[in-house]
Amino acid sequence: MSIQKALAEASAKPKGKRPRFLESWEAERALAVAMSLAGELVVTRQRLDTLERLLAAKGIVSRAEIDSFAPSKAEAAERGLWNQEFLARVLRVVQQEAEAISASDDSSENIAEELAR
Repeated sequence: MSIQKALAEASAKPKGKRPRFLESWEAERALAVAMSLAGELVVTRQRLDTLERLLAAKGIVSRAEIDSFAPSKAEAAERGLWNQEFLARVLRVVQQEAEAISASDDSSENIAEELAR
């Protein structure tokens, strides 16, 4: 998967208006980022636990081997791509807000174009 495709998928928007729970938009944004991180952490922790238990039960890899693992250059690059996609997904609310501001650009060029019509 390319970084462009990963970023495009990470910033997918749900249909409808975003629910709002707090009065402050800044607090709402921080809550959205924190909840996104919490969701990612839960899924990751469950999958990691499953893998470690399966590997240990089958005598394939011990926890000490997992702790001492050093990725190859290709593996580190793959992890880097995943990290970028992850951050895009976590910070999606900030990106969507920036896109909304850009979409409603009232720059002097846009105003001049509207007046010229």
